[in-house]
Amino acid sequence: MSNGTATSFTRITVSLQGPAARVALNNPPLNVIDIPMMDELRAALEQVEARPEISAIVLAGSERAFSSGVEVAAHTPDKVRDMLTAFHSVIRSVVGSRKLTIASVRRHCLGGGAELAMMCDVVYAAPDSIWGFPEIKLACYPPVASVALSAIVGQKLAAELVLTGRTLSGQEALEAGLVNGLAEDPETLVTECLQRVSQLSSAAIAVAKKAFYAWDAIHFDKGLARAEQIYLDELMKTADAQEGIAAFVERRRPKWVGK
Repeated sequence: MSNGTATSFTRITVSLQGPAARVALNNPPLNVIDIPMMDELRAALEQVEARPEISAIVLAGSERAFSSGVEVAAHTPDKVRDMLTAFHSVIRSVVGSRKLTIASVRRHCLGGGAELAMMCDVVYAAPDSIWGFPEIKLACYPPVASVALSAIVGQKLAAELVLTGRTLSGQEALEAGLVNGLAEDPETLVTECLQRVSQLSSAAIAVAKKAFYAWDAIHFDKGLARAEQIYLDELMKTADAQEGIAAFVERRRPKWVGK
């Protein structure tokens, strides 16, 4: 990976700009996160992590969407284990990064897309951004949000978001603590943040992050492993989870049986 824009990826674009690496989701129209994108994200993050001159990673989407979430078709019983393994590997790469991670969010930021954004150190968004975890509407749940969202927005709001599928506007996300700042063009806030970071020691940022998240990291690792196990061993064996995914793929209303 050299300065400028990397062209070896098909689902993302990667560019190096000064002390920052910019990783943009590129799967139009809504940047659905499929397994090929997960593989590319993990590879890109590994490459950036190895560059000592980079002190920040900006994760962005398009003007239409940060991401509407993980591909629903990847949730079928024959694919879901590989999908969770791949997606959670990306999340762990973000969480474990020694760089300052910044999410730049416009419009739709849902499901796995919202999980990816919320696990960044700093989040800037547009006022018209829409945040939510709609998995429960398919008789599923978001494992990462189930583990980490309460620490960000509080247990009661996190429960409402995960268990009812309620969405938040950009302003509500800001008030809840899910977002650090709002701007019509969130890139202006990203630029201001990067200007501050450019004056700092990348080594100090890395060590400070390790200390800052030391307590959370212990619980997140164990919690995500447990949430993943419940998802695979219990949720995916329910008739409703299989019906919810099938109904979405077939574009029809699900018929719940409660088991």
